[in-house]
Amino acid sequence: MQKICVFCGSSPGKGTQYKAAAIALGEKLAEQKIGLIYGGAKVGLMGEIAKTVLDRGGSVTGIIPRALVKKEVAFTDLPDLRIVNSMHERKALMSELSDGFIALPGGLGTIEELFEVLTWAQLGIHQKPCGILNVAGYFDAMIAFLDKLVHEKFMLEAHRQMIIVDDKADRLLEKFANYTYAEIDKAKWALDLKNS
Repeated sequence: MQKICVFCGSSPGKGTQYKAAAIALGEKLAEQKIGLIYGGAKVGLMGEIAKTVLDRGGSVTGIIPRALVKKEVAFTDLPDLRIVNSMHERKALMSELSDGFIALPGGLGTIEELFEVLTWAQLGIHQKPCGILNVAGYFDAMIAFLDKLVHEKFMLEAHRQMIIVDDKADRLLEKFANYTYAEIDKAKWALDLKNS
């Protein structure tokens, strides 16, 4: 695990617990010499985690679309800031450079990015761990919704188990280090859903 992509808000959110979680994750990444790949902004949780990793001598790569450089206030002081032409390019490069993906609290962009990499894992497009740092129960309702997908037979339990969840950065990273991708045969998957 050399580089992890972190999806998170360009807003700090309400209260101090989200900022504290971004800093804690940044500290753990730097401590374990895991590079950060993220969305390239210097504001909100994005800025907090990037500044934390940099301040502790870690590696940070920011990737931001040209149209968002001003809107998201690009972290122009990053040694490795990559400006791309579109959101699609941003996500493709994030995926290519990363060995795993973690979602911190954030808005629609964070959720969309997380669900895209989860879908790719389910389809076998990549075999990288995907996790959620569930700060102060922020993702509880979404986790319950994922469980409902399984209950209602729109997702296999094996696919649900691919999604690593913890509320502590160190434990989440430990789970990432021990992650093994579960290969699921698509034909068997369809048959299991049909017969269940």
